[in-house]
Amino acid sequence: MEPWRKNLYVLYGTQFLAMMGMNLVVPFLPFFIRQLGITEHDQLVRWSGLVFSGTFMTAFIATPFWGALGDRHGRKLMVVRALFGLGVSQLLIGFSQNVVQLFLLRLVQGSVSGFIASTLALVSTSTPRERIGYALGLLQSSTAAGTVIGPFVGGVLADLIGYREIFFVVAGLSFLGGIVVIRNVTEVQESPGDKRPVSPLHNFRLVFADKQLRIIGVTLIAAQTSVMMIEPIFALFIEGFKTETKYLSTLTGGIFAVAGVFMVISAPWWGKRNDQFGFRKNLLIALTTTGLAYGLHIVVPNLAILTGLRAGLGFARGGILPALYSLASLHAPADRRSGMIGIASSLTIFGNMVGPIIGGIIGGQFGISMCFGFNSALLILTGLAIWKYLYEQPKLAAAATTELETRTAAEEIPIRQHLGGGT
Repeated sequence: MEPWRKNLYVLYGTQFLAMMGMNLVVPFLPFFIRQLGITEHDQLVRWSGLVFSGTFMTAFIATPFWGALGDRHGRKLMVVRALFGLGVSQLLIGFSQNVVQLFLLRLVQGSVSGFIASTLALVSTSTPRERIGYALGLLQSSTAAGTVIGPFVGGVLADLIGYREIFFVVAGLSFLGGIVVIRNVTEVQESPGDKRPVSPLHNFRLVFADKQLRIIGVTLIAAQTSVMMIEPIFALFIEGFKTETKYLSTLTGGIFAVAGVFMVISAPWWGKRNDQFGFRKNLLIALTTTGLAYGLHIVVPNLAILTGLRAGLGFARGGILPALYSLASLHAPADRRSGMIGIASSLTIFGNMVGPIIGGIIGGQFGISMCFGFNSALLILTGLAIWKYLYEQPKLAAAATTELETRTAAEEIPIRQHLGGGT
């Protein structure tokens, strides 16, 4: 098996375990906070939101630094560091005695993990340029799968073994993943001349200076903000259908998960289309289709049709983030790809933070339907902006062809030498 494929498949499995582990805690986090002594409802709601967002706060700041270190000291090292960092933070969280300790340790988790960005950087630098779309699309499907399966498994484990013990399970999965990466992943070695010390500030300056990277960064923020406007209030939207079933939470979780399942299915498909036909047209289709699907939530008549709509939404969403991360990698200088992926991940995290705030303000002031209308318009306008301003990289396509031809010629040299008797 080609080394880049082996790396991809090993990291796919490792990322799935890590994402599933991190999402095991989602269903019961408020209940664990209550177990730590916060019983008054308003305080429980406030602490739940604060503790949940704690990892995003520090990850937004720390991820670009880890990305820059990956360019200087190796991307595989950053993947292993992130996995062991996640494991140690989960182990400590399992021993937390009050909600303040829990919050502080969630801040630590965000500052030391950064697994997704590290994995994306490692895969993007070890994969042939003409296969980056497929590789990052496949990785996105593992993220979506872990995000979908994690809450369900976490809920089951919480009933079986308790809340605190789940953090120890996540720690074990993280340590196991780190060992698997150490033993089975091979990083592409670059020449010493490629290793220039570059700070996160230099990488941010590059993003602001380069028009294409700037467009990609703004699109990442807009796309993730629009999605996260809806996610926290989706249960209230389902409740608005006034279904008589007593299993409202199960029904909500099932409909919510449909989008994730179809993201798992579609991400590799979108990746292959990007490799074959380019990113610009596919991003236009994915962004506008996602926007239209959110807009149709306003007029959907019943839960059955909503389920089908969520399937289409998930299929379209599977084409957004992998394409943007691929473009960030392709437009970055070879010795700064890890740093650029770190910046892209940080901008995604920023969207994760501001999206729920904007959604809460709009939903509270104008109603949930206005949230769907606003995020629908934002996604469609972003798609049109991509179509107008994104550069379709003929130079990058040519570079990919040249790289492939160079690699093929390099592989033929030993054969010719052998046939000619040379060494």
